[in-house]
Amino acid sequence: MPAVQETIERVRRIDVDQYKYGFVTDIESDKAPKGLSEDTVRFISAKKDEPSWLTEWRLGAYRRWLIMQEPRWARVEYPKIDYQDIYYYSAPKTAAGPKSLDEVDPELLRVYAKLGIPLREQEALAGISPDRKIAVDAVFDSGCHDLQGRARQGGRDFLPNLRSRAESS
Repeated sequence: MPAVQETIERVRRIDVDQYKYGFVTDIESDKAPKGLSEDTVRFISAKKDEPSWLTEWRLGAYRRWLIMQEPRWARVEYPKIDYQDIYYYSAPKTAAGPKSLDEVDPELLRVYAKLGIPLREQEALAGISPDRKIAVDAVFDSGCHDLQGRARQGGRDFLPNLRSRAESS
């Protein structure tokens, strides 16, 4: 079965209610400090080893964002988002790349299984097959005890997106 079809089948089988209150993943991670600033933008850019022109482009976008007004045309009421109380970068700490899934932190593998990520994509995400480029549409927060509640407090609700994808496929 092709990897894309396998992913679609796994998403269909996910019981979205198991994520009703989020879940905790106890994995050592590398994080930027909470909050958004020019230093945060530079930190993330350095972590991604981006060229200086891209860092400057991102800083320009950040500076424009600072003076933007939040739109109110939809007349949707939600609590004010505290952008300084969010981690904008968090990634599992890694040593030299693993040669197989046997060398990957078992807790990380449990998260991949919980999210329904196929084995080939797990290998790519863990850095075993670095030549294979993939994208995973998931929220991964190693320190969040109430993912859905915190997401809603921030004015975002990620979980119905997963539900709608599973139902529409």
